[in-house]
Amino acid sequence: MWHKVKRIVIIFLAVNCASAEDTEAEKLFRELEVVPDILDEPPKELLKIEYDGGLVVGRGEEFTPTQTKDEPKVDWTAEPDAFYTIIMTNPDIPTRQNPATREWLHWLVVNIPGTDLAKGYVLDPYIGPLNPKESGLVRNVFVVFKQLGKQEFDEPILNNTNVAGHERFSSKGFAKKYDMELVAGNIFTSRWDEYVTLLHKQFGIIK
Repeated sequence: MWHKVKRIVIIFLAVNCASAEDTEAEKLFRELEVVPDILDEPPKELLKIEYDGGLVVGRGEEFTPTQTKDEPKVDWTAEPDAFYTIIMTNPDIPTRQNPATREWLHWLVVNIPGTDLAKGYVLDPYIGPLNPKESGLVRNVFVVFKQLGKQEFDEPILNNTNVAGHERFSSKGFAKKYDMELVAGNIFTSRWDEYVTLLHKQFGIIK
């Protein structure tokens, strides 16, 4: 009996020790349930995301579509000779409770040398949060993957005037297809504001 109790205690301590050793990014992705909603495992590094005016976002905090409407600066620990992919998606469209079109692709840049985003190849230009009013609070998920090297990507080039290609994207599926390794990520939350109406007109969702 004592041996069984001892074994249970050891397992309990091991699990709690592993949990205590999680990085800030790992904890964030688990607490906000991005793991398991769209990823199997969380990133270890917290991606730095900075919008105009020095606005640093992430850690699950709430920011408005107006504040985050323009492409941000991003930074992570990169190997200078390696190539990376950055993805931003919203897994909560139309709502977190009913994510029928999960994930909605907001940004996709591949073949980024180091952290030099300007030299990457844009498959989908940045578009900020545009969830409808009824969505409530949604998660905006950024992930960075390390590529095997500079690669050819058999993907359509999207634009920000047509919803085609943005709906039902899979970050996990994309990474698996090109055999990429998750290295960094971050999340901020948002809800509808008046700026979203302009984006919906831009995409032809409303007239």
